[in-house]
Amino acid sequence: MMCSAPVLDRVFLDIGPLTVYWYGVIIAFGAFLGLYLATKESDRLGLKKDLMVDLVVFAIPISIIFARIYYVIPEWERYNQAPWWDVFAVWEGGIAIHGALIGAVLTAIVYSRVRNVSFWQLADIAAPGLILGQAIGRWGNFMNQEAHGGPIAESTYNSFHQYLPDFIMNQMCIDGIMYHPTFLYESFWNILVFVFLLVLRRRNPLRGEVFLSYIMTYSVGRFFIEGMRTDSLYYGPFRAAQVISVLIIIAGIALIIYRRKSGQANRHYDGKKVKQKK
Repeated sequence: MMCSAPVLDRVFLDIGPLTVYWYGVIIAFGAFLGLYLATKESDRLGLKKDLMVDLVVFAIPISIIFARIYYVIPEWERYNQAPWWDVFAVWEGGIAIHGALIGAVLTAIVYSRVRNVSFWQLADIAAPGLILGQAIGRWGNFMNQEAHGGPIAESTYNSFHQYLPDFIMNQMCIDGIMYHPTFLYESFWNILVFVFLLVLRRRNPLRGEVFLSYIMTYSVGRFFIEGMRTDSLYYGPFRAAQVISVLIIIAGIALIIYRRKSGQANRHYDGKKVKQKK
């Protein structure tokens, strides 16, 4: 559907040579809110106060690097023809959450061994904050007018207009065409996952299963939403995010079964040992 609307300014702050974009501000806000939730939960469980802060100090830059590498590699032909510094221009968008998760998990594995703590405990504590940060971070895509779906029909537009505020509708009008706000779909899904994880955590599940539930439930939503997007990365004929989502779901289910059967899931979320059946 054709449309015409004003666009929100991508720049948050412009001082001389320094330009701060809303994209970076929103991503940073999501990350710090996630850290705040993780540190509060870490304190509740009686862990050292600096445990999660120190982890995030290492995890954030490493995750950004992995997220950018994950995005750039499939797009290398395009970046190879552009100025070399475009590879590092993350403020323009172009970081992949799956790459960030890989970087964060690898960092947490090494960090847990150095600090002699359970990786699964750290992952469980971090999981709700991670998905909430992702929900907030998608609004950075909104400001950049990226990660959207295909064009919508007039009937769909009229339906959306009853429920969505004008600033969202206007921002999804790109070059005169109205697109599906898939950033909003994923943000909403991530909030549902966040609430689910909080409820699950209160039920004191086996250690590791809050984190595994996070990556699986996020992947379910991402699989379907990715199918609507117009900017997907591809592995051959397949959308990369859909392939990775399916693999994560399978791996998550397999890990839960394996850890339960092998006895590795021998503690609850709060650290208490699982009572053995007599």
